[in-house]
Amino acid sequence: MDESPKRPRKFRQEPDASTLIEGVRNGDRALLARAITLIESRATRHFDKAQEVLQAILPDTGKSIRIGLTGVPGAGKSTFLEAMGVYLCEKGHKIAVLAVDPSSARTGGSILGDKTRMEKLTQLENAFIRPSPSGDQLGGIAAKTREAMLLCEAAGYDILFIETVGVGQSETAVRTMTDFFLLLQITGAGDELQGIKKGIIELADAIVINKADGDNLVKAQQARSEFNRVLHIIQPFTEGWSPKAYTCSALEGKGLEEIWQMINDFVSQTEKSGVFQRRRREQNVDWFQSLTHAAVLAGFQQENADKLKSLEQKVGDGELPVALAVKELLG
Repeated sequence: MDESPKRPRKFRQEPDASTLIEGVRNGDRALLARAITLIESRATRHFDKAQEVLQAILPDTGKSIRIGLTGVPGAGKSTFLEAMGVYLCEKGHKIAVLAVDPSSARTGGSILGDKTRMEKLTQLENAFIRPSPSGDQLGGIAAKTREAMLLCEAAGYDILFIETVGVGQSETAVRTMTDFFLLLQITGAGDELQGIKKGIIELADAIVINKADGDNLVKAQQARSEFNRVLHIIQPFTEGWSPKAYTCSALEGKGLEEIWQMINDFVSQTEKSGVFQRRRREQNVDWFQSLTHAAVLAGFQQENADKLKSLEQKVGDGELPVALAVKELLG
């Protein structure tokens, strides 16, 4: 006799678009997850249904604060997110975390372990955590992060965190889809400034030095001073805003209130100046352009598959210079 637990009725078959739309609007976390799975699908048969869901929920979007979070490996991004998420949930907010895990370049697989790293936050009713593989997407995000953000907003989540895979040369796409960009650092600012890309610092609206506790407290304060000196001479990314460095102990919950107040000040200031609204419009245009480029490239590759294969063979065998092969392909 089969003793395995039966799946809930609504999961026995693929829910239709109207069920997903209603579920998302009602804040049903299970149906929200199913809706995100739908829009992440690369199956052709899911495209029209996914667009129907997105079109229906659009009027319910745009009412959140979108926060991008990146940082060097070991900076404690997941620990910081859990501490900040619990803090905000206790203040009555609904928090959604879209965490992107790096995919293996060899197998395409991804661990997707963020839920296990944020166990306390996962258990809260007004929190939603969705790990997604980065796949072959550059910029530290997943291919459908923007769509997932809209679904979370429609489900009533007023604060969205997009946790990227980590600092790297192309770790910038998250800046084009968020209102506020937070760079998480660790102690030893002098050494870290040598290893981190200057371009990432230029994108940040604030820098937080995490793990400012115990023996690290003095070093964290020194790191904050070091980063503040750097931020003082860098052109701010957000017009009218002066980025600063802060210290935080996610483990002890220290510094969270100050950081959240700073983010609120940022939103208030940019809304008053019109920068907030203008950035949202620019995000939509950037999204449109990105999808257009991807669609044109995919169509071109499909229509010229045989020619691409032939030229790749010649380039690989050293029979044809790369630049000449590109010219022949486009010609």
